[in-house]
Amino acid sequence: MEIIVCIKQVPDTTEIKIDPVTNTLIREGVESIVNPFDLYAIEEALRLKEQHGGKVTAISMGPSQVESALRETVAMGVDEIILVSDRKFAGADTWATSLTLAAAVKKVSNYDIILFGQQAIDGDTAQVGPGVAAHLKIPQVCFVRKIEKIEDNKITVQRLMEEGYDRIELPLPAVLTVVKEINTPRLPSLRGKRNARTAQLKTLNASDLNLDEKEVGLNGSPTQVVKIFSPTTNKAVEKHEVEPEKAVEILINRLSEITNR
Repeated sequence: MEIIVCIKQVPDTTEIKIDPVTNTLIREGVESIVNPFDLYAIEEALRLKEQHGGKVTAISMGPSQVESALRETVAMGVDEIILVSDRKFAGADTWATSLTLAAAVKKVSNYDIILFGQQAIDGDTAQVGPGVAAHLKIPQVCFVRKIEKIEDNKITVQRLMEEGYDRIELPLPAVLTVVKEINTPRLPSLRGKRNARTAQLKTLNASDLNLDEKEVGLNGSPTQVVKIFSPTTNKAVEKHEVEPEKAVEILINRLSEITNR
């Protein structure tokens, strides 16, 4: 079984910085970590390999510093790592990112399952996994909490819902985004850490992927961040000692005043 895991290196939540000109995250020189949700995707990929054999490939898009995140996946047990990196990819929204990652996936000769974490903690959109599936024209399921079985070139999964779960069967290849309830990620082994230092890193740029610079990065992004700001807080308190019917009227009036400011 050939499994691909798409991961993202994200800024540490205490180190987020914004470019005031482009309104995009500044990643160069910022302390970064592997997106925590992606660790569950990596773990599930390794478990599938242990059960069914095959190979696990990790792919990530970003600047050269993302290499450290990819090598961390090798320390956990990933077999092959691919960095998708080009200055032309900078500033990509979820559409341009999914287009680029889909092109990178096509460079992998065969794949049965493509795994993502449910979302990235820096954007929280949960759109890239489904976007890659759309570009590849293959089925997908989001918020997978358990993979029940794989047989006859089909996979059966449980999709987490607000009340319980759905059981879904779909043909392979397919894209799955997983939630943290699916497993507990393993810690890197000593042997894995040694392998991570010497693992060969394959790098793909826009030319390798045959992508036009008008389709990728900020140029290929149909959505852009216009403004980013921290919300202001107002701790002022009002106290009204009135009958319940009057309290509702006062509340409605105050909410109307706030929304009309």
